Amino acid sequence: MIKNGLIAIAGCALVASVPAAAENPYAKEEAVLHLSGLDLTTVEGQQRLAIRMDEAARAVCGDRLSSVHLELGAKSRECRAAVLADIRSQIESRVALADKAPATQLAYNR
Repeated sequence: MIKNGLIAIAGCALVASVPAAAENPYAKEEAVLHLSGLDLTTVEGQQRLAIRMDEAARAVCGDRLSSVHLELGAKSRECRAAVLADIRSQIESRVALADKAPATQLAYNR
């Protein structure tokens, strides 16, 4: 069942956002994580998802801010952890919804 749920969310897009991004002038308010083109039933698809999640978190929270100021770097790391947790919870919610939804059945009558 989880495989069907992963396939169902593969065509979706998730939005990652954190209010703390407003404090960071090097970050965006939100990033859209596109899941299209990913086969989440394979290791390669899951690795690509992890890369996209990390890129979205870095877009929202900033990247390499320790070189600007150590406190900014720490806030950026905390923000990325929160964004990644939010993305994971969105994925889990969509998988749960997909598992509960009845399978589409097509019929052909002649």
